[in-house]
Amino acid sequence: MQNTDWNIPLNLQPDPDDYPFELDRTLRGVVGLRANVPADAFTAGTLGTERSGSGVVIRDDGLVLTIGYLITEADDVTLMANDGRQIAAHVLGYDQVTGFGLVHALEPLDLPALPLGDSRHLEVEDSIVFAGGGGRAHAVAGRLIARAPFAGYWEYLLEDALFTGPGHPHWSGAALIGPSGALMGVGSLQMSEEVPGGRPRQINMSVPVELLPPILDDLSRGRPAHPPRPWLGVFSQDAGSNVVVLSVASGGPADRAEVRPGDVILAVGGRRVTSLADFYAKLWKLGPAGVVAPLRLRRERDVFEVEVRTVDRASRLRKRRFN
Repeated sequence: MQNTDWNIPLNLQPDPDDYPFELDRTLRGVVGLRANVPADAFTAGTLGTERSGSGVVIRDDGLVLTIGYLITEADDVTLMANDGRQIAAHVLGYDQVTGFGLVHALEPLDLPALPLGDSRHLEVEDSIVFAGGGGRAHAVAGRLIARAPFAGYWEYLLEDALFTGPGHPHWSGAALIGPSGALMGVGSLQMSEEVPGGRPRQINMSVPVELLPPILDDLSRGRPAHPPRPWLGVFSQDAGSNVVVLSVASGGPADRAEVRPGDVILAVGGRRVTSLADFYAKLWKLGPAGVVAPLRLRRERDVFEVEVRTVDRASRLRKRRFN
């Protein structure tokens, strides 16, 4: 049976007559995804041990694209087709740079694969469909609102993220489908957008799918898709023209160097930091994972220097179990 615990309001669902492609057939290629993560996993405390979202069939052999945080350190993954079938899958890989994750179905899916598009051909106000697993009842008819850089508090940066509306309530791993029926992106976050003179509206941020082809071969084979970046283990946000530390990963490099919540990051390697995106860019230019990151911090009225020995974030994760 299809999951009917939640449905998109009818007035927001896509109408098949509005699209030049077979909407219902395309939506069959978007599946539900459930992942179980051991309680002792590094990400269990922040992302939970039971994670649910969606995935997109991108190859006839059962290759499914999703957002990486759903499957990071997962031991068990289940895919849910729109006809009620539940199919076991195993994790192939996840990429910290793009945010993508790949799983492979352990049984034939017999579902259509969505063609990979190129979101660079999308223009603001172009119509899109933002779809979670579950067919039309779990899909939103919307538009591309903007494309812009996005800096995440967890040491993550997208140079050209996609922002769509109206917001979809179950965005994790959802399919951003373009006007021709091709996959344009994968849902990552829900955010609030300030509207002049009105209440904030919910929108979604997606990772552009054109970032996938250059790393697809490595990711599908469980190999690192990018050289490991230096990781501090800080969760930060913009604070005017500076960056403030919200928290630190327990036992991580910043924690060991006694960086504290509330510290303001003024500079990296002697170069002033002006924003979260600028902070990441300067940090990653220092060298590969393992490089020492000299930070200038302000704590209350004190300004001081601290050196943090970075690590590869992946080294903190449980090793994947292969079936």
